[in-house]
Amino acid sequence: MDRPTHLIEYEGMLLGRYAHLTARGGHRPGGLERSAYILLSRIRVQGPMSLGQLSEAFGLDVSTLHRQTAAMRAEGLVDRIPDPDGGMARKFRITDEGARRLDEQRADIIAGIDDVLADWTADEVAAFAEFLRRFNAGIERRSGRPWPRPADVAR
Repeated sequence: MDRPTHLIEYEGMLLGRYAHLTARGGHRPGGLERSAYILLSRIRVQGPMSLGQLSEAFGLDVSTLHRQTAAMRAEGLVDRIPDPDGGMARKFRITDEGARRLDEQRADIIAGIDDVLADWTADEVAAFAEFLRRFNAGIERRSGRPWPRPADVAR
C-alpha cells in the first residue's frame, strides 16, 4: 500500500462493505433490496424507463433486469405504463409506495451518514461530497454510463 490509489481501493472496498450499515440499525425490516434502491433512484431522477434503457444505463442484461423489475412490481414499487413519448416499449414508473419506501430508506441512510460525520466540519463534509461526486463522475466517464443528478443538487 505504497501509493494513494492503493489506499483508495482499500477504503473503497470498506465503504462498499459498510454502506448498508450507515442506516441506523443496519438493514431494517421493510427496507428495500440494494438493487431496488438503486433502480428506484435512477427512475426517480430520469423518469419512466424501459427494460432496454435500464439495461443500457446499468450495463446489465435484460434478463437480470426483468427479474429485478418483476420483484419490484410484485412489491408494488413500480408499475408498467405505455411510453409517455409514444414509443412501442412499455416503461417502468415508480409508484407512490415505491417513492414512499425510497424516501424512507434514503432518510434513514442520510441520518446514519449524519451520525458518522457528526464530528466533521461543514467544510469537510462539503469537500468530501464534492470529491465523491468527482470520483463517481470519473467512473461514469470511463464506463460511458453517466448517472443523472437531481437538478436541485448544488455543485
